[in-house]
Amino acid sequence: MSSEKIEHKKSAAQKVSTAGSFIAGAAAACIAVTVTNPIEVVKTRMQLQGELSGKTGQKIYTNPFQALKVIFQNEGIRGLQKGLSCAYIYQMGLNGCRLGFYEPVRYQLNSLIVSNGQDPHKLQNPIINVFSGAISGIAGAIVGSPLYLVKTRMQSYSSHIQIGQQTHYKSFIDGLTQIYKKEGGIMGLFKGVDAAILRTGAGSAVQLPIYNTAKSFLVNGGLMKEGTALHLTASLISGIGVGIVMNPWDVILTRVYNQQGHSYYTGPIDCMKKTIKSEGVMALYKGFGAQLFRIAPHTILCLTFMEQTMKIVVAVESKLTA
Repeated sequence: MSSEKIEHKKSAAQKVSTAGSFIAGAAAACIAVTVTNPIEVVKTRMQLQGELSGKTGQKIYTNPFQALKVIFQNEGIRGLQKGLSCAYIYQMGLNGCRLGFYEPVRYQLNSLIVSNGQDPHKLQNPIINVFSGAISGIAGAIVGSPLYLVKTRMQSYSSHIQIGQQTHYKSFIDGLTQIYKKEGGIMGLFKGVDAAILRTGAGSAVQLPIYNTAKSFLVNGGLMKEGTALHLTASLISGIGVGIVMNPWDVILTRVYNQQGHSYYTGPIDCMKKTIKSEGVMALYKGFGAQLFRIAPHTILCLTFMEQTMKIVVAVESKLTA
């Protein structure tokens, strides 16, 4: 009887299988990216703006809202949704791993290190939570790196306002093909994966831990009850935290990916050094407003929909195993 009660108290994320968790995380991320892709285009271009041109570089895009307007006026809805098909597949790989593998990794680490006979699902060890987020995020970054590479170049390209190096691809398949043929085969496709690992590892290390901590604080403090409002609030807090931690690595990743070959940078550390030297430390926070404008709603939508997709997957799995 007691074991049945424990099982009843488990969340959907704790009951779902690893495969089901991957599917639920990927589905939630795809729903979110449909809404947030336009601001991702804006963020990419703002991060490339004034690249290595000193602190007085030209500013075509002054803020996220003005940038959305300029891109729409010149390129229409298609311009704002550049790279969307590529973003879908990327999100499946990245967030399928990042969101889907977090709980299984956390469970295994709790079981091996700190459980002491307690239910590993219930333990909330901050160090293990951060480590689990980093592991799942790094796995997603590696899987999704070629797609993010193509997506960055597709979003930076414009026939009207040229920011950064310009590379035109007819589709993400064309992009993958061109990179494979012209930039070193498989190694070319995974160019910049070290920068992706740094960016995604940093963001993932704080995303779900902040989300879970915020939920526990709000519920245990009697401030909120379980439900959609709680998920939205915790997601917003998590999104802000992710934006602050991840933005410098995001700027570096965008610039490393957008370059042809190694024309500007030999790697992420070289990019950081040259960016700071040419544009100052605050250049690492270029596009920060767009980052928050993107990451907050993306995190809210992603984590909120994940709660629902997890429940759907659990229900399907229960029927299949009944």
